[in-house]
Amino acid sequence: MKRFFAIFASLIISISVVGCSKENITTSEITSSGDVSDTILNSQDSSLPDVSKEETSNSSAEEETSSTSIVDDTSSASIEETSSAYAEDETSSAPVEETNEMTTMEFVRSMGVGINLGNTFDCTGTWFSQTVEGQETAWGSPVITKEMIAGYAKAGFGVIRLPVSWLTLADSDGNIPDEFMDRIEEVAGWILDNNMRCIINTHHDGWETKFADDYDSAIKLYEHIWEQVAERFKDYGYDLMLESMNEVGFDGIWNQYGGTEGKQEAFDIFNKINQKFVDIVRSSGGNNQNRHLLIAAYWTSSDHACDDMFILPDDPAERLAVSVHYYTPSTLCILTEDADWGKARTDWGSEADYKELNAAFDKLKEHYTDKGIPVIVGEYGCFGDNKTRETRELWMSDVANAAYERHMCPILWDTSGDEYDRESATFRYPDFISKLVGIAGDN
Repeated sequence: MKRFFAIFASLIISISVVGCSKENITTSEITSSGDVSDTILNSQDSSLPDVSKEETSNSSAEEETSSTSIVDDTSSASIEETSSAYAEDETSSAPVEETNEMTTMEFVRSMGVGINLGNTFDCTGTWFSQTVEGQETAWGSPVITKEMIAGYAKAGFGVIRLPVSWLTLADSDGNIPDEFMDRIEEVAGWILDNNMRCIINTHHDGWETKFADDYDSAIKLYEHIWEQVAERFKDYGYDLMLESMNEVGFDGIWNQYGGTEGKQEAFDIFNKINQKFVDIVRSSGGNNQNRHLLIAAYWTSSDHACDDMFILPDDPAERLAVSVHYYTPSTLCILTEDADWGKARTDWGSEADYKELNAAFDKLKEHYTDKGIPVIVGEYGCFGDNKTRETRELWMSDVANAAYERHMCPILWDTSGDEYDRESATFRYPDFISKLVGIAGDN
C-alpha cells in the first residue's frame, strides 16, 4: 500500500496498516514463515503443478501504459451471476437461493480474483475530522463513488474486501453512528449491485491490545460491534460475506518468535473471539443464519492457520472459510530500505523463492482445501519504489497463481495510490490487471 514505514523492534516486529498501509510497520506480524499481518491469505488433486519461474516468467506486464479503462470482458474472472443486493431486490439477476445452495467451497471458488478497498473506511486516528468523510479520506482516498466501484467490476474482479474500522467513529460504548453504518451499507450495495461479492470485516479496531489488556471489557465491545453490523446486514443476499477480524494476535501473552510460553492462552483467547463472532451472526436471524463467514487465522499467518492450536469455531450452518494474508518474503514485499531485522530485497524468482511459495500454499491446501475447507488470501501485495515494476508484477502474479490453482481466492491489497486510480476510475497498468484477473479463467 502507498505508505511510510515506522519500524519497531529488532528481529521481532509486527506489521499493521495503521496510517498509510503496509509500509507503516508497528508491533507484530512477520511470522516464522515471513507472513506479514495487517499490512494473507475445493478439494483439489494433490498433483497440482508447482508455480515455477518458467511458467510465470511471462506473467509480468508489458511496458507501462497510460491509464485507461479496462473493458475486455473476456479477461473477467468467472463468477456466477447471482443476487448481489438486498435479499428483497426483485430486480436482481438471480434469486438469492441460487447462491445459498452453494457450499462455501463453491462460493469461494466462484469469487475468482479479488481486490481490497484499502486505506479508506479502515482509517484510524484522532487527528482528522471525526466525520464519515473525514475518515474516508484521511489516508489519501477520495470519497468513493458508484463509478469507482463499477470500474473494479469492469476490470473483472469478482470480490471486493471492504475493510472497516468501526471504533474510529463509534462512541466509548461502541455505538456506531447511523451515518457511518449507512455509508458502509451504501458502498457495499454498490459492490453487490455490480455482481461482485463483498466481504466486510472489523479491521483496525485494536483488538490485539484490547483483549490482552481486559478480555471481559473487550469481548463486550466486540460483541456489540458485531450485533449492530449483523443486524444491519442480516437481510442482504448471500453474496455478502462477513469476516471476524483482520490481523489480530497477542504478543504480550505469547512471543511468537521464541518459545511456547503463553501460546496456548493466546490461541484460546483468539479461538473464543472467533466463536463469539459465529454465535453473534448466526443468532441475529435473517440470512445471517446461513451466510458464508470468513474466520481469521491468528495474525492471519499461514503457519498459525495450520497450527493445531488454531481451531475453527463450531458452526451449525457449516459455512466457514479461513482467512490468511501473504506478504512473503517481507524483506521484498514491505521493506524499501534495510532494517535491523532484515535487508531490503529488490529481486524475486529464484528456485528458493518458488520453493518457499509453493511450500506455504501446499501446507494450506493439505490442511484445508483438500478437506473441503476453503481458504481466502484476504491480502497480498508487493510495494515500494526500490524494486522494479516487473519484479512487483511477477511476485503478485506468482502468488495469485499459487493461491488460485489450489482453489483459494487471492484478494490483492490496494489503496488509492496503488493499482487503481480512483479519481479516474481506471487502472494504472491495465494489461497487468487483465492478466491478473485472467488467472481465474486460466486455472
